[in-house]
Amino acid sequence: MSTTMLWLVIAAAWAPAASGQHEAQLTTPHERPPTLPWMPKPTVVPAGVIQHCEPWVRDGYKSIQVNVDAHGCNILGDAANETSIAVDPTDPRKIVIGWRQFDSVQSDFRQPGWAYSHDGGHTWVFRDSLDPGVFGTDPVLAAGPDGEIYYFSFNFDESRLFKSFDGGITWPQRTQVIRRPLDKSWMAVDQTNGPGRGNIYGMNRDFFFSSTDGGNRFDLWAGPFLLYPMLSVGPDGVLWAVDVYFDEIWRSDSVRDPGGLLWFLVRECCYCENAATAAGATSPNPGGLLGQSWVAGAYTSHPLQALVYVLRHCEYSTGELDLTFYRSPDSGVTWSGTIRVNDDTINNGAWQWFEMMSVAPNGRIDVVWNDTRNYLDAPSANLSEVYYAFSTDTGKTWSTNVPVSPVFDSYVGWPQQAKLGDYYHMVSDDLGVNVAYAATFNGEQDIYFLRIGPWDCNGNKMDDALDISELRSRDCNDNGVPDECEYRADFNGDGLTTLDDFATFQLNLTGPGVPIPSDCTRLLDPDHDADIDLHDFYLITHVFVAP
Repeated sequence: MSTTMLWLVIAAAWAPAASGQHEAQLTTPHERPPTLPWMPKPTVVPAGVIQHCEPWVRDGYKSIQVNVDAHGCNILGDAANETSIAVDPTDPRKIVIGWRQFDSVQSDFRQPGWAYSHDGGHTWVFRDSLDPGVFGTDPVLAAGPDGEIYYFSFNFDESRLFKSFDGGITWPQRTQVIRRPLDKSWMAVDQTNGPGRGNIYGMNRDFFFSSTDGGNRFDLWAGPFLLYPMLSVGPDGVLWAVDVYFDEIWRSDSVRDPGGLLWFLVRECCYCENAATAAGATSPNPGGLLGQSWVAGAYTSHPLQALVYVLRHCEYSTGELDLTFYRSPDSGVTWSGTIRVNDDTINNGAWQWFEMMSVAPNGRIDVVWNDTRNYLDAPSANLSEVYYAFSTDTGKTWSTNVPVSPVFDSYVGWPQQAKLGDYYHMVSDDLGVNVAYAATFNGEQDIYFLRIGPWDCNGNKMDDALDISELRSRDCNDNGVPDECEYRADFNGDGLTTLDDFATFQLNLTGPGVPIPSDCTRLLDPDHDADIDLHDFYLITHVFVAP
C-alpha cells in the first residue's frame, strides 16, 4: 500500500470537481426530506409494542431506556433512532443524548429529540424535541472543555447548532451554521488545553466549518470534502477525519490557529475490499448505512508523534463482514495491516455493524457494535445483540468479545423508513464507556443508555459501589447511587420525584447560603451547591411526577 500524500490548501472559494468513483454519491444526498407530515403518537398502539419501565438486563449489563415518560416508562407508538451522546468533562454526572424523534411510527417526520441525566446515566429526563413540530434530523452531540453541550442538527433549509449551559436542561443559544446543506455533518470540539481549546469543527460533503467563539459565529470553506465524515480531535489538538467509503485519512494541524489558512494533509490508509453500506433484503439495516468509520488520536511519549486509530467495517469477497482496526504509531505516516476486532468464526456469514470506537484518557480503546453471530438462521440478518471488546496495548490485540444486550429485531418499528438509523455513539472514561444506542426490545425503536464497566458518576476514578461500601460516599436511600450523584431529589428511593419527596423538600427549603446538614438532606440539593434554595426547586419541577 502506498503512502502518497496530497496537500490541500483550502480557501473560501476553493471548490474542485468531485473525483472518480464517488462522484455520483457526492451529489446525491443520503438523507431525504420527510414524505409525511408531523403526526402525534398513535391513538391505537401498534401490534407488538409493550409497556416497559425497567432496564433491560443481559448478564448484569443494564440498558436503560432514555426516551421515556415522566414515570420512566416506554412511550407507546413513537420511534427513535440515530443517536449521539455527550458527557460533561467537568462533571460526569451530566450526560446528554440526542436522537431522531418520530412522535408517531406512522410518519417519517422526525425532530431533534433529546434527554439528559444528571446522575451519571441512572435516570433520564425526556420532555420534547428541541424544536417541536419543526423537522430536524441527523443529530451530533459534543461537549466543550468547560461543560457546555452542543447539539448539531439539519433540516435541508439550514444546519443548526443548539447550545446548553446547564447539562441539557435548557438550550438558550441557537446558531445557523449552513444555509441549505445537502446532507448531514459530523462535529468535534477541541477539549485540549492547546491553542484550539474550545474550537468547534464540522464537515460534510460540501463544507468545512469552524467556530472559535463557542458557536456564536462560524467560518465556512467550500468543498467537496468527505462523503460521510467522522471527525476527532486528538490530545495534541490535531483534527482527524475519515470516511466510510474512502481508504484515506485526513489531518489538519492548521485548524488550531485562528485566522490561518486551512489545509489538510491526506494519506492513503486502512484499505479494505469493500467498505459496505446496506445490501438489500439480506441486510440488518436495508434502508440505511451499516455504520460509520471512526478515528481517534492518543498520547505517546514522543512529542512530535501521535498514535492514531481507525475502525471500520469491511465486507470481503468471501461475504464476511468484519470490524477492522488500523493503527499508526507516527501520526499517520505509516499504518499497520488489518487487525480483526470481532472473534467469531471467519466466513460464518455474520454481520458486525453499527460499530463505535472511543479512547479512554488512560489509553484503553473501546469498541461496541451490533452482531448477528448467534442468529445466523434469521431470514434477513435481522436479529442482533450489542457486543463489546477492548484493547489495552494500543490496538495490537483485543479482548474476548462479550455480548452486553438482549437480542433485538432490527426490522421492527420502522418509522416509514426501512432502517434503524445510520449510527450509534459512545464516550469512554478511565473506568468504562457510556454508550447510546437504538434497539427494539419494546417492539418499537427506542433509545438506550448502556454503561459498560464500573459506574463512576462522581468522577473520582473509583467504582461507585466501592465508594459506598468503603464509606467514601453515602447512599441514604439505598438505591446504589452515591448521594453526591443524585439529581431527582428522590428522598424515598423509588426512582421518582413525587409528592412524598416534595413534602420533605418543602420542610428543608432554607434559602441560599444555608449549609446542608451532613445527613440525608443532601438528597434534596439537585444542583449540588451545598444549600437548598429556589434553584433546586426549579430543577425539581423538571423531574416532578404528578399523581
